[in-house]
Amino acid sequence: MTIFFYDVYTILPEIFILGSCCCLLVYGVLLSTSLKVGFPVVSNVVGWLSFQVSFFGFLIAFLNPPYNFLAWNNLLVNDSLAYGSKLILLGAYLFWFFLSASYVVNEKINSFEYWILTLLAVTGMLFVVQAVDLLSVYLSVEFQSLVFYVLASFKRTSEFSTESGLKYFILGAFSSALLLFGSSILYSLTGLTNFYDFSLFFTGSLLDKPDAEFGINIGILFVSIAFLFKLSAAPFHMWSPDVYEGAPTSITAFFSILPKLAIVTLLLRFCFVGFHDFIFSWQKIIIFCAYLSVLIGTLAAFFQTRWKRFVAYSSINHVGFLLIGFSTGELESVFSLLFYISAYIITMLGIFLSLAAFRYYQYPKHYQIRYIKDFKGLSYFNPVLALTLSIFLFSMAGIPALIGFFAKLFVLLVSLQNNAYALSVFAVIMSCIACFYYIRLIKIMYFENLLVWTVSYSINKSTSLCLGLFTFLVMFLFVDLELLSFFLTRMSFPVLG
Repeated sequence: MTIFFYDVYTILPEIFILGSCCCLLVYGVLLSTSLKVGFPVVSNVVGWLSFQVSFFGFLIAFLNPPYNFLAWNNLLVNDSLAYGSKLILLGAYLFWFFLSASYVVNEKINSFEYWILTLLAVTGMLFVVQAVDLLSVYLSVEFQSLVFYVLASFKRTSEFSTESGLKYFILGAFSSALLLFGSSILYSLTGLTNFYDFSLFFTGSLLDKPDAEFGINIGILFVSIAFLFKLSAAPFHMWSPDVYEGAPTSITAFFSILPKLAIVTLLLRFCFVGFHDFIFSWQKIIIFCAYLSVLIGTLAAFFQTRWKRFVAYSSINHVGFLLIGFSTGELESVFSLLFYISAYIITMLGIFLSLAAFRYYQYPKHYQIRYIKDFKGLSYFNPVLALTLSIFLFSMAGIPALIGFFAKLFVLLVSLQNNAYALSVFAVIMSCIACFYYIRLIKIMYFENLLVWTVSYSINKSTSLCLGLFTFLVMFLFVDLELLSFFLTRMSFPVLG
């Protein structure tokens, strides 16, 4: 009975959200066939109910402090890293809802399944952040990915959305095959699947067995490539720009913000907890991907004309900075990684709120912008939105004393402390180059001449309040960084051991 209690305690938020999803699904199916209630009404009601479900899920997760124990036959762990990641994921989903609610109404996405699928995707990520076994890792990652494939192609009237979902599915299946193949190699050589068991087993046991050690390195290689694909790190980034471009804007924001934290947490557990003795094996992969991600993310963004693809390559650039901190292999870098991903989530939420709110009006309809040139003259007809977007762009570029500057500073300091001078200098040079394409957007907003005046569609109150909050955090969080650093330091304890 005690074991059952601990098992249930570990996944209380997930149980609540999954049970609520079943109820919402039955509710939506029954009312969608009603003659009095149509699809738009059902979609709106299910949307607000999903917001309440995520809010109460956040409260349940917050009120269940971690006790550092393994559960479900050692498949899942209850620790401060999983606890903090759950709070960040559910909190980010709550703010993402306000971005998505207005977009769904404006684009007339009237299917109630949209909200249920996003809740299921969040549930998959909640399982990912506490998975410590190759079996639970595969099941939770696939659960999350299957929902992503549907969400990417959710706009069935758009050929771009269908194409993005198909590309995501094919390449995602390929990465899942690599994950399974690497896991099977590790299991066949050791008979183990748990990360903590790997950590104990590899403590000096394979130093005199070169054949077995070579097989372990191959297994680590395949599993790491699968995780890096999910993280959209170069050269495994091929799917990212196409999926970001074709998916609905709210789903693009979902892909860009939430899964990054889940996969980073999974990589931390896999490399730092399970295979830290093989640091010289996975460190080479991480350094190689860090170089390529920073290079490709920076240079490819210059040639983009559509803002979604621009954001995709900018995201790849930031993944490169994450991998720079990861590549040191030092436990002190865990805090810098968590701080960077938190700053990234805050900034990207602000950017997508700004971009989703900017719609131009042409009688009798209003349209979502698609091209970077559509920002021309934004400072004239919506100066507050232009200023807000400029602040977020400066933070992404790493301008002092915005939160993006401190995120890059912490990563580079850890890298320099571990004598990774070449990688640090390369990242700084690429970051300086990247400033030019962020400044290009600001130039378009403030200094391009308008030939035709654009009428901007009004921004609703909830979006404006969220934009104000994230602008305040980006600008003034440096005044008291301990508000965030204390929480993130507690999160890093399980990896630090």
